[in-house]
Amino acid sequence: MTAETSKKTCCAPAREGGAEIDKQASTLERENAPAKRVSIPGGKGLVGTNQPELPIDGENPLRSARIKPFEMDETVVTNARFAEFVAATGYVTDAEKFGDSFVFVHLIPGDPKDFPAVPGATWWHMVPGANWRAPHGPGSEDMCLPDHPVVQVTWRDAVAFAEWAGGRLPTEAEWEHAARGGLGDVRFPWGDKEPNDRDFFPCNIWQGRFPEKNLGLDGYLATAPAKSFEPNGYGLYNMVGNVWQYTGQAFKVKSLKKHVQREHADKKGYKLGKGGSFLCHASYCYRYRIAARTGTSPDSSTSHQSFRLVYDI
Repeated sequence: MTAETSKKTCCAPAREGGAEIDKQASTLERENAPAKRVSIPGGKGLVGTNQPELPIDGENPLRSARIKPFEMDETVVTNARFAEFVAATGYVTDAEKFGDSFVFVHLIPGDPKDFPAVPGATWWHMVPGANWRAPHGPGSEDMCLPDHPVVQVTWRDAVAFAEWAGGRLPTEAEWEHAARGGLGDVRFPWGDKEPNDRDFFPCNIWQGRFPEKNLGLDGYLATAPAKSFEPNGYGLYNMVGNVWQYTGQAFKVKSLKKHVQREHADKKGYKLGKGGSFLCHASYCYRYRIAARTGTSPDSSTSHQSFRLVYDI
């Protein structure tokens, strides 16, 4: 799979298919990492916003949804927990089958020019050997830190993990209800105060000029530990920033406007992601807001996509 055959998008470059390659799974022993769940109350949940920043993504309008009580992992799935899954099942991720994956340019070991860039989004390169064990490509195995989010996993990988773990991916309504932490119609899990590049760093996002220079003022140039920064009112960590989180539903935008239809014409079958990532900044990709959303093909994996589970009660 080459970058030239991938689809262009700023948040999540996507494959255009490709044959799966059989590969024998290896077992990776890691520390036991039981997941802590928190209870999310049911009731009237809110979805979307009446003050959209990116209406082309389908952020608006603000609407309500009836939510049943459920449980949710307090963090996204970590490398340690994903390793337990692989050790128990012999699962092989899509990136391992394909033999390559998308890596953000400044994280690539060695010279990024050695790897093809995605046209129109040249901060993404297709790197052979990049997968969850070596998230930035060969030579980055030491970045597969046990307490950090697992990345370089596809939506299909997330669904397979959820089936093994006895949970599922959340709906958009469940995810937003949980992210709001009981605060109602707010922009972020902590309220409405905007992160900045000076003195307020409530989550792991980009500081500086994207994509040239990340100042790392929040303490991280790539992923932060899954359990970092302050949790929201329900006890959930990093509901925005750090890594995108897959949901269990399709990415759809309802609009009669032709320019919106053209924008999303090639995204049939894409899956909905929420939360933004360490690559987001208000000046470029203002998607670390609760109402923000993106779509990703179910066989694509990157340096900044992960997931957390919910559980029916």
